Amino acid sequence: MTAATTLEDHSTSCKPQDPMPPNLKTPSMNGDLNNTASMRVVLKPQRHPDFAFRSLAIPASIDHSTLRSRYRPFLLPDKIQCDDWVSRLELATVTEMAYNDFKITGERIKVLILYGSLRQRSYSKLLAFEISRILWRLGCDVRVYDPQGLPVKDDEQHNHPKVQELRELSRWSDGHFWVSPEQHGNLTAVFKNQIDWIPLSTGSVRPTQGRTLGLAMVSGGSQSFNTINSLRILGRWMRMFTIPNQSSVPQAYTLFTDKDAEEGGSRLMAGGNRDRLVDCAEEFVKYTVIMRPHFALLSDRFSERDAFVKN
Repeated sequence: MTAATTLEDHSTSCKPQDPMPPNLKTPSMNGDLNNTASMRVVLKPQRHPDFAFRSLAIPASIDHSTLRSRYRPFLLPDKIQCDDWVSRLELATVTEMAYNDFKITGERIKVLILYGSLRQRSYSKLLAFEISRILWRLGCDVRVYDPQGLPVKDDEQHNHPKVQELRELSRWSDGHFWVSPEQHGNLTAVFKNQIDWIPLSTGSVRPTQGRTLGLAMVSGGSQSFNTINSLRILGRWMRMFTIPNQSSVPQAYTLFTDKDAEEGGSRLMAGGNRDRLVDCAEEFVKYTVIMRPHFALLSDRFSERDAFVKN
């Protein structure tokens, strides 16, 4: 037997065998356009029924009255709050996660809410209030900043009370949730002005670095993502961790109830846009619970350590 014959026989006997039975093979591309066959197997988390509709909200009896009146305009009378659409959401997984985090840390997640309009019936404000109610039920310490009276960004008014208030709230927070209207295809000046007043650093303090960020927008026309995309860019420049999900509410003027309607009025109507908003709030809490314990670690940078050593 020649060497050539041996090699030929060897290659023939070592033909690769198909390890996958025909019934488990990946379907053709036309039959699996979303490439679901490549997805990893994920076990669904256990849902504890005791947490399904539980509220972790701060009781009025222990909430600071000044903070409550100044930063929690989204709160409704107990009679409404205990039976509105937010109270009926099944949120077992994230509620248990937030509950266990509070037991371990003894601290609630601190969330700063920013919206981008000064109109009396502002849909970005109404959406911000709905987000706040979901986060509040999940046990977050939620504070909504009112942009009314904030001066236009300049180099002189850093000590203005509204500027100092905004910066202090950002330093206090574990995460932000931003809600802007879309005007002329992008975010509003009212919203951008708030971000411009929050510096990347003040001495050794970075008011936004390492914090989680949730995003939502409203528009008067068809659904758009221009403002959301701009908010993501801002979040990256502010060194924040923006959650993957997002909410864009089109034709917002048609999606909120009248101010005198049920559940306190001016509430977001049921539908896909509301479901997506809940998804975003839920995801925001999950990411913040995971990220918050590692705030210092994630903010540790080689370039800054090197500068510290040299000094």
